[in-house]
Amino acid sequence: MADDYTGHVEPDGDWQDRTDGPVRIRKLSVESFDNNVYVIASVSSGAALLVDVAARPERLAQAVADVQPLAAVQTHGHWDHIRAWAQVRDDLGLEIWGHPGDAELFPRPVDRELADGERIDLGDVEVEVIHLPGHTEGSLLYLVEGAERPHLFSGDTLFPGGPGNTFGNPDNHQRIMDGLENRIFDRLPDETWVYPGHGDDTTLGVERPELDEWRERGW
Repeated sequence: MADDYTGHVEPDGDWQDRTDGPVRIRKLSVESFDNNVYVIASVSSGAALLVDVAARPERLAQAVADVQPLAAVQTHGHWDHIRAWAQVRDDLGLEIWGHPGDAELFPRPVDRELADGERIDLGDVEVEVIHLPGHTEGSLLYLVEGAERPHLFSGDTLFPGGPGNTFGNPDNHQRIMDGLENRIFDRLPDETWVYPGHGDDTTLGVERPELDEWRERGW
């Protein structure tokens, strides 16, 4: 894996690439909300997924110009993650896939409804879909196995320093914490790299000691 990847990108600045065995990952940030957009690609086949149609459709087009994008997949439907929907769907011709739980948030119906446990085939790379509600009803995470570590694209469900905002709803906070503990931290190793919907990356090992504090503090 490239040693110069840091996980820090500036809004509308240069992207960063990394390769881990069969998987290539590209990270870029768009506009003032520092929305991260990712490209997950197979090194051998070039088949790829664009993660979140946040904004700057011309920039997103550049980011997938050297791969063969199968679709754009949404982590969730909040407005800052969907602003380039029309251009990506109509101008780039990419289907947009997401969870039906966020149908009311999406500007249009998705081209394919994704379900928990699905695996998206990129040739020699599979991307697993994990449905983990709490931040929104249809929030999805995407997991891909590299040669050295798992890579988890967490949207606004997991950040450095805590879970995504549940807007003061205690039931949703319990759901997001139960999901993170039982389905992410209990399953995946510390070296799992986490790519959030905004800001810098982290690993599960860095965040694991804070789980009890997160549950107690709420958000």
